[in-house]
Amino acid sequence: MTKQNVMVPEISNGGVSVTTAVAAAMSYPPPRGGLTGGMTMKKKYVTAQLELSGGRINGWVESMKASSPTHAKAAAALASPSLSLEEYAANWMSRHPSALSKFEQIMSASNGKQIVMFLDYDGTLSPIVDDPDSAFMSDTMRKAVRSVARYFPTAIVSGRCRDKVYNFVRLAELYYAGSHGMDIKGPAKGHKYTKAKAKAVLFQPASEFLPMIDQVYKILMEKTKEIIGAKVENNRFCVSVHYRCVDEQSWGALAEIVGSVMKGYPKLRLSQGRKVFEIRPTIKWDKGKALEFLLESLGFADCNNVLPVYIGDDRTDEDAFKVLRERGQGIGILVSKCPKETNASYSLQEPAEVMDFLLKLVKWKRLSLKARQRV
Repeated sequence: MTKQNVMVPEISNGGVSVTTAVAAAMSYPPPRGGLTGGMTMKKKYVTAQLELSGGRINGWVESMKASSPTHAKAAAALASPSLSLEEYAANWMSRHPSALSKFEQIMSASNGKQIVMFLDYDGTLSPIVDDPDSAFMSDTMRKAVRSVARYFPTAIVSGRCRDKVYNFVRLAELYYAGSHGMDIKGPAKGHKYTKAKAKAVLFQPASEFLPMIDQVYKILMEKTKEIIGAKVENNRFCVSVHYRCVDEQSWGALAEIVGSVMKGYPKLRLSQGRKVFEIRPTIKWDKGKALEFLLESLGFADCNNVLPVYIGDDRTDEDAFKVLRERGQGIGILVSKCPKETNASYSLQEPAEVMDFLLKLVKWKRLSLKARQRV
């Protein structure tokens, strides 16, 4: 059986225990050392293929609820009776301060280093919408990203199909890593601030899985027809099953359908994102690996004078945040209005704040260049 990283709540007596149900519903644990008399919370991350016992289905449904702010807030209140939600949020913000309020601190870390920008798309450059095909970015955001790309090598790292995210962004000067980094391509001109030669980067480590992915997509399209609101998206190297518009009463049925299909494909793995199931090849490749590959392609492998900055909002972006934290080099910025367990160092609340951060970055760079010219 092929192994995969899946968050599965602990099962007790064929179902989910009260403590575990709350832990699963609450996306992120209470602040470290901040509770007295509260309930001890712990998520269990298990490497295993999804098994469709009743308990497992219930566990996945509880995990699906973690995508709902209502459930998350209720769980937080239950788990930390000694803290108000405001106190809980304030504690979290002290550990993951706003990247806008700490902008000067972030820029001081870039002294003498080349900044390389990595940006998720959905929920970062565009708002989360009910219809994934309508996740358009604004013209002002596009202008901000274009300005950033003038001064810094910039990559879009998305779970979307590379062609689809390119059609949303429409900026040829960027690097694009689609399907969670399994489909990477860069501009033929390269970038003036990199050490890499001018050539288009093209890397597809999971090409052999394309027929299998397409087959799973077609099967899920047929099997989910009766689940109102479910949307299956073929992102070429991965399949996304969105349940943002599915009634909560149907989440269990949808989880069972997805899991039953997965049983027939041990070479694929199942994970969860922001109200979406993600089905991907079992190869050891994710957004963190894509970040490392792009840094190497840009000529910054094992380089001390580079500062990668990654901005993202989803669980899949945590792979990139983790890489930066383990490297001890780089800035991870989580986009979220709610406190979340994260490897990111800073936070922003929404795409509007992401745009403000990008514009401040451009202004800072222009002033820096002018200062150098006067010397």
